[in-house]
Formats: sequence, C-alpha cells, structure tokens
Amino acid sequence: MSPRSRSALSAVLIALASLLAPCATLASWAMHGPADTGRYVAAVAPLADDPAVRDAAADTLGAGFAGFVDEATAGPVSGAVRLFVRDAARSFTRTEAFHEGWDAANRTVHAAVLRALRDDGAAGHAVTVDLAPVTERVRDRLAEDHVPFARRIPVRHTAVTVLPAHEADRLRKGYQVLDVAAFWLPLAAVVFAVTGIAVAACRRRAVTAAGIGTALGGALLALAVLVGRRLTVAELPGPVDGPAAGAVYDALTETLRTASWLLVALGLTVALASWLTGRYGRPARRRPPARPTPEPTGPTPPRPTGTRL
Repeated sequence: MSPRSRSALSAVLIALASLLAPCATLASWAMHGPADTGRYVAAVAPLADDPAVRDAAADTLGAGFAGFVDEATAGPVSGAVRLFVRDAARSFTRTEAFHEGWDAANRTVHAAVLRALRDDGAAGHAVTVDLAPVTERVRDRLAEDHVPFARRIPVRHTAVTVLPAHEADRLRKGYQVLDVAAFWLPLAAVVFAVTGIAVAACRRRAVTAAGIGTALGGALLALAVLVGRRLTVAELPGPVDGPAAGAVYDALTETLRTASWLLVALGLTVALASWLTGRYGRPARRRPPARPTPEPTGPTPPRPTGTRL
C-alpha cells in the first residue's frame, strides 16, 4: 500500500474514532449512571436541600393533602386552611423525614421503571408503583419526632402511574439499544483509533490527529449536554418545571459533563505531547565529516635543491 493510501485510510479511521468517542461516552454514562438505581438515588439525594425542588415538592404535597381533606369533608376547604397546609408542607420539606421519604420514593420509582424497561413481557403495560411503604415510613419518622397527628396520616395502597404504556414501550426500545451500544461503541472507538495510528505513514501525526479529534468530540458532547438541558427543562410538565427541573437535570448529568471535559483534556494532552515529541524530541542532525582531499596520482615533482656558491 502506498504512503498516500495509508494516510487516507488512517484519516478515515481516526475520524470514525473521534466521532464514536462522545457517543460511546454518552452510552456508557446512560447505562452506568441513570440506569443504576444506587447511583441514581445518590445523584438526586442532594436535591432534597435544593430550594426549588423543596418548593415544588411542598406544592405537590400541599395539593395532595388538600385534595384528601376535600374528600374527607365532602367539600372544598377554605383558603385559610389551604394556606396553612402549604406552610406546613414547606416546613415538612426541611425535616429529616422528608429526606428519607425523598430517597425512598426515588428508589422505589426508579426500581420500578428499570424493572419494566428490562422486562420484554411488560410491553403494552403502564409502569405503576405503590407508594404506601414510603408514606408509612414517613409517617413513622414523623411520629418518632413527636409531630402532632402523625399517626393519623392515612396509608393508602394505590397504584400510581409513573409512565404510560406508550412511553414505557418507547423507552424500552431505547434502553435495549443503549445496552448494546454501551459495550460495542467504546470497543469500536479504541479499535479504529489504534488501527488508524498503526497504518499511518507518519504515526506521530496520526497520534496528534487522534488527540485533536478526541478533544473536539468531548467539546461536542459538552455542548450537547448544554443544549439537552434547555430542551429537557422546556418539555418537562407539572411541578418539576423551571428551576426544579434544571436542578434535577444538572444532578443527573454531572458525571456526563465531567466525562466530556475529561475527553477534552485527554485529547489535548495527547496531541500536545505528540507535537512536542516530534518538534523537540528528534536528535540533532550531525554534519557529515569532511571528505579527505584525494592525493595526486601522478609522479611526484622533484624538490628544488639549493645551489652551492
């Protein structure tokens, strides 16, 4: 293979590796980050102290409790009662019981969604959870803190729909694709990069190009995370809109943002090291020794002799 053909093949392989690097990082993050219940709960646990999230949770809890009172009294409650319920809900979000309930609810919902995504037999069925154990746990914690009427909090075993059937089926297909991509995309990126460097006519330049391509891929991934935040926050309905949705998105994508900047740093480091090695790592060129002057091959002329006087 001619050097020109080797250079062209190397450029194509390195370009493919650079394109696959951010995709592989995204797939690996999705399967080992949000798709893992323990990591998910650990990521969203600090959100229980976020003011926007606490206000959204307080509004949801207050509305639910007001609805329960409406059912119990067979009529709408007064504005003063609703104001009292809202203030009580906001006070509750600052307690340790709310933190425990937050973690328990997130763990329950995430486990149910993940179980449905991994089960092909759940096609056509909505994802539902029973939050009664979470309610009971919160009630017991409030009773331990001697909160008045805590024991009277009702615990209802009601199936709460987390995902409708059509959304669950769509996410299930995406989850299966990610499961395959999380294994093969990183492997393909490494194979393409190594092969591209191996077949290159100038391997040092190929290493530099691979580093620059990796850095560009990481920057593209960081930009995609930023754009995804705007789109996701705009599309989320209900009580998690606005600042609360942004806080949730930032908590879940923190690892992905870190990974994208690590790609940028790794690529620039490799490219810079390769360039410096090529510029300053070459041995100094030595001048070839001067060739000796060839001796005459003809007869040696006689030396002049002095004349005696």
